[in-house]
Amino acid sequence: MKFTKESDFENELIRKLYTDYGWDSNVLKYKNEQELIDNWANIIFNNNRRTDCLGDYPLTPTEMEKIINQINSLKTPYYLNSFINNGTVEITRDNENDKNNCGNTVSLKIFDRKEIAGGNSTYQIAEQPNFTVKSEILGSYRGDFILLINGMPLIHVELKRSDIPVVEAVEQIKKYSRDGVFTGLFSLVQMFVAMTPEETVYFANPGTGETLDKNSIFHWETLNNENRIVKDWAEVAENLLSIPPAHEMIGYFTIADDSDKKLKVMRSYQVAAVKRILNKLSNSRFDIPNQKGGYIFHTTGSGKTLTSFKTAQLIANNTKTDKVIFLVDRIDLVTQTIEKYKSYSNGFIQIQDTDNTAILKGKILSDKKADRLIVSSIQKMSNIKNEGINDLEISEMNKKSIVFILDECHSSTNGDMLKTIKQTFPYAIFFGFTGTPIIKDMVGITDTVFGDALHKYQIDLAIRDKNVLGFEKKPIHTFSYDDARKMVALSKAKASSIEEVMLDDNKKSVFYHYMNDVPLTNYGSESSELGIEDELPDSQYNSDEHRNAVVDDIINNWVVLSRNSKFHALLATNSINEAVEYYKLFKTKNHNLNICALFDPSIDNREGQEFKEEGLIEIIEDYNKMYNESFSLPKYSLMKKQMIHRLSHDCEF
Repeated sequence: MKFTKESDFENELIRKLYTDYGWDSNVLKYKNEQELIDNWANIIFNNNRRTDCLGDYPLTPTEMEKIINQINSLKTPYYLNSFINNGTVEITRDNENDKNNCGNTVSLKIFDRKEIAGGNSTYQIAEQPNFTVKSEILGSYRGDFILLINGMPLIHVELKRSDIPVVEAVEQIKKYSRDGVFTGLFSLVQMFVAMTPEETVYFANPGTGETLDKNSIFHWETLNNENRIVKDWAEVAENLLSIPPAHEMIGYFTIADDSDKKLKVMRSYQVAAVKRILNKLSNSRFDIPNQKGGYIFHTTGSGKTLTSFKTAQLIANNTKTDKVIFLVDRIDLVTQTIEKYKSYSNGFIQIQDTDNTAILKGKILSDKKADRLIVSSIQKMSNIKNEGINDLEISEMNKKSIVFILDECHSSTNGDMLKTIKQTFPYAIFFGFTGTPIIKDMVGITDTVFGDALHKYQIDLAIRDKNVLGFEKKPIHTFSYDDARKMVALSKAKASSIEEVMLDDNKKSVFYHYMNDVPLTNYGSESSELGIEDELPDSQYNSDEHRNAVVDDIINNWVVLSRNSKFHALLATNSINEAVEYYKLFKTKNHNLNICALFDPSIDNREGQEFKEEGLIEIIEDYNKMYNESFSLPKYSLMKKQMIHRLSHDCEF
């Protein structure tokens, strides 16, 4: 539906919000800041009429002034997020009619992230609010509308009519901010939404005078694996601005990041992942052994750490789970993860480290609320039964409802460590996060250990959303595309020859669909159908013909692509064995490039990726000759840092 007048769009959107999506139909029109403060004071009074709070005596103007002064002292959205989500504010009563509390400090409830669409939560719309600006010369401003939760202006919505780009609404918000609109009561705004009938973006309040990072402006996307950008305004109203989603965005999906003192809001695919896990957990039981939770596949660079933290925090705070244990696949990542988690926690949940197995045991057995969220390594957790912990203690641990969240779960699905943990805690529920593309062989393994993929956000979407850097996809013909297309078409038609296809109309239909209609790749396409390249078997690439073509292309085009060796390059392979094959192949060619292969020996037990010792011996011998060193295989772990440092400076490939 197109709107040629902005006022028509505003009226219809607001009508939709109070008619269908949980907002109060008594719209507050043309209110100034003081009138909205008075409205807030009335809501605080109604929500705090216990005898030990306000009783039957409303807040006085000076008491409300004390609250506004607290807001003004906090100044930035980062600190105000804590003020809001803390849920209470303290004042000293000065209402002399309140004989019980006058002169005493009282704690007043202002917000409850759990009290969504129920309890005492109040949802109001302030249409065309009158803003006070920093200079009378600027005149007066009126915004489009603000969404108030419990009287607090938390979401500001700015609109433009059809055929006006949404960036104009963003610029309007930036102008308001520059001119001092979002101060005083309005500094409580946590999230901005800029809308046209055809496009919507949202972003966290950066704070008055702060530059808005364009990479922090997000489209709202569908909360399924399509991750389709939602363009229609009515769909946005239903899925972002309605109750409960709007309340959840403020209470659950805004992050006051201590690392840079900035307020952040989660992207829709992150919200979707968290909700999928929470929904799966709500339908799970801790008295049934060997349950599978599921895994999240979000591409590298898409913010998995933030998503996993929010998941762990909400499970620990909002469910009946006794323990949430976040496991990383390397011991050295524990400290890094804890630091990130603490920067996101903003003091609302404590993050427990585990220096040794005894401490880990104590944290798991503890009934303290502060010990609910634990970060450890998979190595340490897998050794828990071998470190003096008896069967009685293990039994006590298993009486608790435990959720394990594994980082980089694709690397944990093989080997004995995860199996040991699952055997030790048979009633725990396991969820995984991975950013590594799930290849065909890995899907079955991951599904077997963790269950279904609960949500996916793949690299093509991350490039579309500018979450990761794009790359140029330059195809090199190592075999005939016509032959590849014909092979896939025959396979899909379930035919062994073209002659067989021609005798069956159904097979003919499928065959010609793949011959004529299916693109070579679905990269950059909104279609969920795989391209021809995606349907090719691995055997097409695991051949001497293909590898020779790859190496020859690298050598022949090196000077141009590297800007005359200004840049280095990496060749990513599917396995250790394949890396060694490429390394040996480069040595047979005539070139002046410095080549080395690097891989982690800790993955030598993975099925299908057996450690190729002779390849590593050859690589180390070549390295020793290059740098006149004498490293041996037992000393490999000692040489890694020095080797990587040198190679990063000296090797082209």
